Amino acid sequence: MARKNKRRPKRVVENMEHLPGDRIIGIETEFGCLVENENIRPEDVVEEIKDHVFRKLKLGMIDLQARDEVFEPAESGGFMINGSRLYIDAVGSHLEYATAETRTIKDLLANERAGQKIILQAIKDLELQDTVKIYNNSIDHFRGHTFGCHENYFVRMEDDFFSHRINHMFGFLVTRQIFAGVGRVGGHILVPNDRGPSYDEVMANPVDFVWVSQTYDAVPDPSVDFQLSQRADHILRTVASRVRFNRALINPKWEHFYSLNQMQRLHVLFGEANQSEYAAALKIGTTNLVLRLIEDELMPQEVLIASPLIALRTVSRDPNYQWLVTTAHDGEQVTAIELQRRYWRACEAAYAGKSPDADWILNEWQDVLNRLESDPLSLSDRLDWVAKRQIVNEYREDEGLSWQDDALHSVDLEYHNIDPDQSLYHAYRDHIPMRRVIDDLDILDATTDAPKNTRAFGRSKLVKELLAQSPRPRRYAIDWNGVQMGHVDYRDLEDPFQSYA
Repeated sequence: MARKNKRRPKRVVENMEHLPGDRIIGIETEFGCLVENENIRPEDVVEEIKDHVFRKLKLGMIDLQARDEVFEPAESGGFMINGSRLYIDAVGSHLEYATAETRTIKDLLANERAGQKIILQAIKDLELQDTVKIYNNSIDHFRGHTFGCHENYFVRMEDDFFSHRINHMFGFLVTRQIFAGVGRVGGHILVPNDRGPSYDEVMANPVDFVWVSQTYDAVPDPSVDFQLSQRADHILRTVASRVRFNRALINPKWEHFYSLNQMQRLHVLFGEANQSEYAAALKIGTTNLVLRLIEDELMPQEVLIASPLIALRTVSRDPNYQWLVTTAHDGEQVTAIELQRRYWRACEAAYAGKSPDADWILNEWQDVLNRLESDPLSLSDRLDWVAKRQIVNEYREDEGLSWQDDALHSVDLEYHNIDPDQSLYHAYRDHIPMRRVIDDLDILDATTDAPKNTRAFGRSKLVKELLAQSPRPRRYAIDWNGVQMGHVDYRDLEDPFQSYA
């Protein structure tokens, strides 16, 4: 019945052409929540924040149906008027924000930062700012948990993508942390947990252990003072589908709502929540170009590395910034900088002059690699790990502390506080100042406006249409690739490159 009455919106083709190298990009951020009141549960706080955003601020339509009976039951979240999705992930009961589909780095960063602004507005409306802190970070120093800032890239995948081509990506992902890492005090060692979760643990958090056949514990590693990456110690696979206690660099996703012809969503798990807009832009932009090399079959063989997971931790933990990796084709030891330059040279030869965005990325990529080689700590105005190291080290020296003092973990954490009035990053950014890619007005606009050149724009209009109905509709269903308006009116949003205006 619904298909018979299907209504397809008119498509706007102006500026919607899908050019070579053009792709859809997005970020999913899992936020940490700290409640400074033992009588308030963090799980209750994130529910209250979510409900306020949808029911009081009316910035989106909450799901009436379960997207997943286990992980995303009914009313656990919904789609927003800016094209994004805000929800509670049942694994860990944490707040998560998925950006709208975007085609430019500027739109992506504005939409991603807008999510933080919306969450912070809810906290202030609820008068919880003195009790509740939300963090855009990726590690729990004391309990050993790690949570992600995952990147999504719409990629043309041939049959050999995961059997062959993806191998050329690993060297890039494990070495890009020299400019994309957010830095962390200390480290973790993963140790086997032969006992598995206890009955009480499973009963307390049953969803956390769905599909989990083995678990591990994370214990502090006193041999590490400071490292580039928050997540390097926790990555166990290069590619894996079930990633709870089995985290990987890449998590394949095969979804009908995020596929088009031979294009599929590439879900990059090994990423971190950059506070620096510049570092985030460089991370996304360079990854975008490297993926284009893979699609165009232009990837040089000399970028293949031996034992990428060992290299991941070796690079992250190197206190002398030598960052050595071993190549697979001849066993040569090269620096992470040199390996990145091999990717850069291939991208420069293929894509220089193709677009202003590509040229900006190529120029900044080269400049950062040169500066990392000559004086890594000179990049405190643009790279998170350098800025954080400077903040933590100054505090350590002022207080006469060792690198193993627990107080440094608190300083590390406050770098990622999303509240500008409390965040050490924002204080540092205003003092240095840190390089920016967008401005505050871009972020403000992105709290209510979806990108105009992807299907997020069409979905946003439909969400606003539902919000405007009075009384509020009792029948609707919203997904990335379509919206059910009432009983029989289905709006198809199959092509993510179209605006469906």
